Amino acid sequence: MHDPVRAAIQDEPGAAIGAAGYVALPAEAARALFDPEGTALSGPAWAEFARSWEALEPDAHMADGGRYRLRRHAVFRLRAGDPALARAPHQPHYQGLEFNALNGGVQRWFAPVTEAAAASPALAALLRGARAVFDGVAPGRDWHVEMHQFRIQARPDEAGKPTPEGMHRDGVDYVLVALIGRENVAGGETGIRVDGQPGERSFTLSAPLDTVLLDDHRVWHGVTPIAPLDPARPGHRDVLVLTFRAA
Repeated sequence: MHDPVRAAIQDEPGAAIGAAGYVALPAEAARALFDPEGTALSGPAWAEFARSWEALEPDAHMADGGRYRLRRHAVFRLRAGDPALARAPHQPHYQGLEFNALNGGVQRWFAPVTEAAAASPALAALLRGARAVFDGVAPGRDWHVEMHQFRIQARPDEAGKPTPEGMHRDGVDYVLVALIGRENVAGGETGIRVDGQPGERSFTLSAPLDTVLLDDHRVWHGVTPIAPLDPARPGHRDVLVLTFRAA
């Protein structure tokens, strides 16, 4: 059956963000939006990009002492009117304490995203797709984009916390979060609070490329901890986060 609400969201995600503060896209809708030719976000290109999560390195800046987070980081400069996806020199990630009371307030250096992952057609499709959506909401801007690859590990003796800082904003303008994969984990439910209103909306990114785009000025977000479904086997949750800040 045709769903006019879903169709409108898929066709005009920028309008949905303007109206609701965020839009959650199931994987098939994200592929249709970001990769209409079907060459970058499925098949070998997607599989190779997803494999790059196997080479992440430990996050050494966990103020809670946790050993459950692996990551890599890169920065891109996107100039208004220029289709180039220019990677910037490697640099630290910084959040003020008002946005991250747990780990903020310091410059955090993370292992750089590999050249292969940075040059992936899958990443290019997501960068260009997110840029098109956010340009529709805030046209004519240069963008400072930070790419974060996260793997949250789930162990029987240590909960994996995708957002150990709790419900938060990132201190940017817009955010894309895309699930890369989940393996042997329960939990990981995304909570959304818009415009300071009471109560939360929640959903789970469960299939590879389930995606949410949000206005960081309006939306607080967080993800519940994960635990292994089978304690005898390791589990993990992999996500890509792209943050867009006007440069």
